[in-house]
Amino acid sequence: MFSNRLVCHFVAACLLGIPALAVTRSVKVCAYNEKGDAIPGLVVSVGHEQFHGDASGCAIVTGAGPQTLIEVSHEGFSTVAQPAGNDGQLDVTLKIAPVTTSVEVTATRQPLALNASASSVRILGGQELKEIPGFSLDDRLRQIAGFQLFRRTSSWVANPTSQGTSLRGLGSTAASRTLVLSDQVPLNDSFGGWIHWNEIPELAVQRVEVMRGGASDLYGSSAIGGVIDVMPVVPREGLQYALHLTGAQEDTSIASGLLAGTARGWGILGATTLFRTGGYILTAPEARGPVDIPANVHSQSGRLELRHDLSSGGAVFLRGNLLNEARNNGTPSATNAARIWRYAAGGDWNASNAGRFLLRLYGMDQGYRQGFSSVAADRMTERLVRLQKVPSMQLGGAGQWARAFGPVTTVLGADVLDTRGTDAETPVSNGINQPTVSTSARQRDSGFYGEALWHPRGWSVALSSRIDHFASFDAKQTGGASGVPFPETAETVFNPRLGLVKDLELGISLTGSVFRAFRGPSLNELYRTSQVGQQLTIANPALRSERATGWEAGGLIHLHRIGSVRTSYFWTQVNRPVAAVTISSTPTSSTLMRQNLGQLTSKGFTAEAEMHPLEFLVVKAGYQYADSTVTKFQPDPSLVGKWTPQVPRNSGTLEVRMERNRWGIFSIYLRSSGRQFDDSSNRYRLAGFAQVDLYAEHRLFSKLSLWGSVQNVGNERVEAGRTPLLTLGAPRIVSAGLRFP
Repeated sequence: MFSNRLVCHFVAACLLGIPALAVTRSVKVCAYNEKGDAIPGLVVSVGHEQFHGDASGCAIVTGAGPQTLIEVSHEGFSTVAQPAGNDGQLDVTLKIAPVTTSVEVTATRQPLALNASASSVRILGGQELKEIPGFSLDDRLRQIAGFQLFRRTSSWVANPTSQGTSLRGLGSTAASRTLVLSDQVPLNDSFGGWIHWNEIPELAVQRVEVMRGGASDLYGSSAIGGVIDVMPVVPREGLQYALHLTGAQEDTSIASGLLAGTARGWGILGATTLFRTGGYILTAPEARGPVDIPANVHSQSGRLELRHDLSSGGAVFLRGNLLNEARNNGTPSATNAARIWRYAAGGDWNASNAGRFLLRLYGMDQGYRQGFSSVAADRMTERLVRLQKVPSMQLGGAGQWARAFGPVTTVLGADVLDTRGTDAETPVSNGINQPTVSTSARQRDSGFYGEALWHPRGWSVALSSRIDHFASFDAKQTGGASGVPFPETAETVFNPRLGLVKDLELGISLTGSVFRAFRGPSLNELYRTSQVGQQLTIANPALRSERATGWEAGGLIHLHRIGSVRTSYFWTQVNRPVAAVTISSTPTSSTLMRQNLGQLTSKGFTAEAEMHPLEFLVVKAGYQYADSTVTKFQPDPSLVGKWTPQVPRNSGTLEVRMERNRWGIFSIYLRSSGRQFDDSSNRYRLAGFAQVDLYAEHRLFSKLSLWGSVQNVGNERVEAGRTPLLTLGAPRIVSAGLRFP
């Protein structure tokens, strides 16, 4: 096991490896509003390095020469950039931002201003990720209306196989219909397509960008609902360091550390997160028995990166990441564990007038094991019925070239991802292991894409397309019945996309897009039988890829000195969606089989607003209406018109953030969801809920902050799943911690 001692050695090595990265010259940068009041919590950027301000609205910047360009930013204010000058102190006046000036990189393969994108994009910056109450990255992303996992439970108590992601009301099974990547490297599980949300150490995440709507035109399989880009922290000039300590109810503790720096063009970064929780009992109180115990997780993640800056303005890097976790899923015999080694190498560079180049080579090696049990109807006893071991590995690479030709930017790229996995099943009868049956297979997704970005006066036009060849092959079984046929499948898919933005001036723009997208079935869906609670899901090796067609239209309004509002209507039709269809059921258990349904359609709209009505106040709100139903299924016409499992019609979020120099930060978060169903037949209904969270932070010293949060203030009962046993979301949880700096 990846012990805490090993993590300590890892951090110590990073500490010893950067003994003298700090430089001698420093500049004190202070930020004030237009009234002359100090702005605490500012962020000062020098090149790629960031410095954070204290309660007095000042930050000490090291390594800045007189002509060094310094950028000063703060949420709700326009960014200011100016040379450091010769004085020891630089005073900067920040004005309230009239528009959102964030830049996003997921809707196109090239950076594009947010108000020039036809896609609906929501960005969670580093400050927001720290403040939203929760223990894992998916907890923070739930503050985006329409985002949810396959079930309502958080990843810190959920079985990994139920951590697929849903956007645009498309739902998910074990696999995610949303692609999650980081620095062009896909993070979806190699075997099952779900997401390990605690894989990247907390302090190694710079920000997260969520693009909603099909994106297979650039990213290939899995990007039907959208793309989530987890942007990493990289070593920058000077010395970077941070330490976050958290304690919470449910016997929970989190320790996160980061140390990084650069000298003479060479940089190194080390980061780690140690997370443990005693968890809580998932089963509803009225259905519990002696066999029910808290679901919990103990995990350790670590990252080490070496980077070298190039004279052309780019960089080359080598990065390694490790996740080790052990979980209990709510009964003594229902356990699982995973160890994931992920590695990547690559570079970005400019070649004079030839354009900009990107290269990524990546891979991962994963070991996963799980135990399945059968629980008596009275939940008095439990017996182990099956053991699984699922080793898998991936190798991939991506290359991209981009160059501007006058008003048109052209992007060309290609990538390939090869996956190999084995599902080793060992039945257990009366405590005795039976012969193991192993099924192994291989998948390969290779694609070539192109994109043209054109910005004529008052318009932004993005035309892109991609050709993918997706194949599942070399499937074989050992130890079971001989001669079991496994079909080999290969599909060539073409996915185009057109996006338009019309700037009407006066802060108003209209957007529209039309697209095709697809998702190939995962090895888990094709060959592995899975179980969550007393719900058994059987694999189907004859599954085919999901194909989606959709369009979106909306608008963006900037309200001068107040904020912005963005709305979008969406319509997506998925043909052959993979769903778990009930084939038998009893009051205490159910058996499902993965099948290609005929068709599902999701249509609705989203509305998001970000307002700064007062200098110290920020209000963010989001709402999604999604009418997602089965519209065609010839084998069982009774499913037509049924709601897509685990997709509510209505969901909304609200965030009210107040910050005062003297008191610190206080935020209120509201998250609500309407009723939904756990199954394709719509027999198991889950009630709607509304949950309120609180967050407060006070700076004790210039680089030390004390914070506290309360999740689910009203101890709201959140119905998470019916398998058919009713399970619940997290109860009220109080947390507190220290952050340095």
